Amino acid sequence: MVTQTIKAGLEGVVVAETRLSMVDGERGELIIAGFPVEELASSATFEETCWLLWKGAMPSASELQAFRHDLASRRDLPTETLELLAACARRDVEPMDALRIAAGTLSMGGGEAADVVAKFPTIVASYARLCAGREPLSPRPDLGHAANYLYMLTGEEPSAERTRGMETYLNTVVDHGLNASTFTARVITSTGSDLVSAVVGAVGALKGPLHGGAPGPALDMVFEIGDAARAEEVLRRKIEAGEKLMGFGHRVYKVRDPRADVLAKAAERMFTRGGDMHLYELARSVEVTAIRLLEEYKPGRRLQTNVEFYTALLLHGLGLEVPLFTPTFAVSRVAGWIAHCFEQRATNRIIRPQSVYVGPRAMVATI
Repeated sequence: MVTQTIKAGLEGVVVAETRLSMVDGERGELIIAGFPVEELASSATFEETCWLLWKGAMPSASELQAFRHDLASRRDLPTETLELLAACARRDVEPMDALRIAAGTLSMGGGEAADVVAKFPTIVASYARLCAGREPLSPRPDLGHAANYLYMLTGEEPSAERTRGMETYLNTVVDHGLNASTFTARVITSTGSDLVSAVVGAVGALKGPLHGGAPGPALDMVFEIGDAARAEEVLRRKIEAGEKLMGFGHRVYKVRDPRADVLAKAAERMFTRGGDMHLYELARSVEVTAIRLLEEYKPGRRLQTNVEFYTALLLHGLGLEVPLFTPTFAVSRVAGWIAHCFEQRATNRIIRPQSVYVGPRAMVATI
């Protein structure tokens, strides 16, 4: 009998070539379509990043203007989608479930790539307002993708600093190798299924706390500590009790997550120019103490700050409630999912791994 090696979680198995992103966990490097994330995230608009992933190059001025106009013209939701979101709000459905349910309705409008990307922020913002007992706002075509999302959440036109903060976040998390949700989208696409089905499947994967659902607890830990003077006491107690310090350690990165650096700088800029500096300084103190204690208790594990830690701080500073953190991640990552769907279609072969049967080979019938 031939012995077969099982790769649990498909770890180390290469199933695709991609031009979309490169993750180097040993060097702490993330390249998005040729650009280091540090360079792209802090300077590009989300529309530019989306075009880059879909087209392979930065848009010209005229291409960018046309793309912005096209996305802005597609933001309104069908009446049926809004009615479904209102029903979800009455039943207190979790935001990620509401997003998954509403995303499935986008097939009614044709389910084109630009439609899906344009409507995701409208779905999330409309549902947030419905859950708060407020009417959804109509999108503003004069605002860019990031600014319009913040406007639809709050009803106020965001400042340039807040818009840049959201823009940076959306650019930072738009794509990240063949992660669980992206792989899900590619598997569904490989069957010849449609784009909306692939996106809905990806949303379902992103909902899992092992993939997209951990930024909230990272912020909860900072609030629990409350005062920098308590950081060492609280963190030592958690580590000694066997608790995981949320926001630290990553399956891929063995050094500091480069996305954490990008979002830390974005948070510093935003908080310095109009935010709660006490919270920012507390978070930085917690981070420094946590890294030191993790090395003390778990030497050689290289448990560094990951993207979740500063995601929580930045999105909180932008006024988002914790239940919106993962849906906002999806507002960005949907552009990356779609780019992978395009790539999968271009050289498609159905993704069909094998399994090893370990059950009985013959059952004896009993009377």
